[in-house]
This record gives sequence, structure tokens and C-alpha cells, in this order.
Amino acid sequence: MAHADINHILKAINTIILGKPQIVKLALSCLLAKGHLLIEDVPGVGKTTLAHTLAKTLGLSFQRVQFTSDMLPADILGVSIFDRDSQQFSFHQGPIFTQLVLADEVNRATPRTQSALLEAMEERQVSIEGETYPLPQPFFVIATQNPSTQIGTFPLPESQLDRFLMRIEIGYPDAEAERALLLGEDRREMVQQLDAVVSSKQLITLQAAVSQIHVSAALTDYIQQLLAHTRDSGLFHFGLSPRAGLSLLHAAQAWAFIEGREQVIPEDVQAVLSNVINHRLQARDEQQNGHFIADMIAQVAIP
Repeated sequence: MAHADINHILKAINTIILGKPQIVKLALSCLLAKGHLLIEDVPGVGKTTLAHTLAKTLGLSFQRVQFTSDMLPADILGVSIFDRDSQQFSFHQGPIFTQLVLADEVNRATPRTQSALLEAMEERQVSIEGETYPLPQPFFVIATQNPSTQIGTFPLPESQLDRFLMRIEIGYPDAEAERALLLGEDRREMVQQLDAVVSSKQLITLQAAVSQIHVSAALTDYIQQLLAHTRDSGLFHFGLSPRAGLSLLHAAQAWAFIEGREQVIPEDVQAVLSNVINHRLQARDEQQNGHFIADMIAQVAIP
């Protein structure tokens, strides 16, 4: 039944996001692995639509926050306001108190505001004035960002990037998909008409099933060798951290689950490798940034 649910979810999303089945599978695998997703691309290719479609099909409450240069952390997290009648401060929740929050154009906000997401993404809670407030379960952040070459952007620091399990790029549609978009119904209206394929409780059950996908000792060796390659090859300023290794493992489990397998195989790791590690690595040779995945797969032997 679980795999039938996955197929129904993918089919529903692909009716909205045309011609991008691989990107849709990556985005879904990220959420099934309990991870946060960063979508980096030029405006107008469907980043916001993808996030909203995921929320609708997965039965999640949804909030969109438009990040701007004058935004403050309280605009995201919430604020305590003094109530004269009760003579006490009461906390008013910000938009982050939802199951799926879309941080739209996150790199247009200042680093101070960007950092307001850190505790929420890592601990699934918010601490304000000595009080800790748990976030809804499940909880995801999908952030979109424009290319750093565009005016008015603040690059995300490494600590922030590391909180995102995956980074994806949607890219332009092919000619057939683009023609269907031009001549078809408005995608935003179609999203509003979508019904949830699963409930949030069922999604939690699917996530639990993903975590039970078998990982052999040899597969763990393979992931460790990939991590070691980034640390020892001298190609990068810094190698991958253990957290990056966990992200790679969990993403591979989710990919195997989507593919209907009960254990992870090396091809599952390779399928998600680029999207899990590209935003965590910086090549010493700038010309090699983003072009080292194929070499890594070729050089690291499968045990």
C-alpha cells in the first residue's frame, strides 16, 4: 500500500509540474527523508508552485513567507506582546508555526533574519525570551533562492546551507511541457483544486517506513569512502561532515523506497549524490564547482 501511495503522490504532482519527473522524485525523497529542501533557480520556473503542490498532495498546512531585506526574525518566528488586561506577555506565533513553510527568496533577507531559521530547521522548535515552543509535526522548510549573481541577494552561510538536506534546480521546461503550460489551465488554480493524496499522519508513517529501508555494511562502506574522497582528495576547501553523510544515507533510503526497493543499492546513493552534496562543497578550482560528481563516482569504487 505504501508504494501505491507514492505512485499516487508522484502522479498528482506531475500533473502540475510538467516535464520534471526526476526533480519531483528528488523533492519528494527529501521530504520522506525528513529533510529540508532548497530550490535555487531563476524566477518564473515553478519553485513556489512545486512547494505548494507538495503541501497540498501531502496534506500539510502551508504558509508562504516572502523574504525581504527589511524583514526581522520576529516576522518569521513570532513575538511576545504585553496584554494590559492580564498584565502578562502572550506569545503570538509567526508563520513558521506550520507543517510546511515556504521561505520564498530566502537570500534576499539579511544573514540575521536567515539565521532565525536555524534552530527551527535543526531542532523543530523555536526559543524566544527563554521559552521553547515546539513546531508542528511533521515540519519542513522549503526555501527558494535566486542565483547569487542577481542584485540584492545575501549568500547563505555554510551553516545555513548544511541544514538543507537537498538543493535542486528546476530548470526550463522542454518544448512539449512549455507548450502545455502556455495553452493549459493556470497552474496556481490547478494547485488549489488538488486533493490531498495522503494525510500528514500517513506521511509520518511513510517516513517511518523509509527509515527502515535496509542499509548493508558494504553500502555504509561506500558512503564512507565518498566522504573520505572529499576530505582527502585536496579538491575542496573542506570535506563533507558526518551530518552530510547522514543526509546522503537518508536521502538514498528515501530514493530506494520510492523505487520500491527494500534495501539501498549504490545506484540509489548515486541518484541523490549531486543534490545532497553540491551545496556543501566548494572546489578549490572555481571552474570545477558543480562538475566533480561524475569524477567522484568514477574514482570511488563500489565495495
